[in-house]
Amino acid sequence: MSKRMSTLTDQIARLEKELQEEIRAQQEQFRYHLEGHKVRFEESMLELHRKFRVALLPWLGGSTLRNTLSAPFIYAMVIPIVFFDFSITLYQHICFRLYAIDRVRRSRYVVMDRHQLAYLNGIEKLNCLYCGYANGVVAYSREVVARTEQYWCPIKHARRVVGSHGRYHKFPAYGDAESFREQRLKLRDELRVEEK
Repeated sequence: MSKRMSTLTDQIARLEKELQEEIRAQQEQFRYHLEGHKVRFEESMLELHRKFRVALLPWLGGSTLRNTLSAPFIYAMVIPIVFFDFSITLYQHICFRLYAIDRVRRSRYVVMDRHQLAYLNGIEKLNCLYCGYANGVVAYSREVVARTEQYWCPIKHARRVVGSHGRYHKFPAYGDAESFREQRLKLRDELRVEEK
């Protein structure tokens, strides 16, 4: 990795730390804390949330026809998403053990906590569960595939990749035949010693 890329990576790490500090400040502002997977609000904040909840019938009455018509198509996607979730989990449990790659902790990516908000009605909570699950599975699978790419073919593309994963910046440059094999071995070793 070039010195400039290393500097940029360090800047990203500092910004991520800053972001975590902002999230902690937000927790204080909205008066909640985490207990394991549960979110605990102060009672005064829960009372405020309940005042903002829209009852189910008025909420349904305010739905547009396009939203109502699209709902079955949205919810039907849960079938391929669950299948994909199962497949990617099975894949990593078999292949990553064979390659001695540290496995991806699914629970770090599939986070479903928005349904605990008191200002959401039942359908809104269901929608939040669905989106948290679907986006979490995509993020989880992206990390599984990123580790696979780092193991087998860690080479940058010739063209810019929109939204590349967080491991991509470490890959050898496109056309760098001289250091590719050595770099690939180093990148494979990194996969074996990552934090759990």
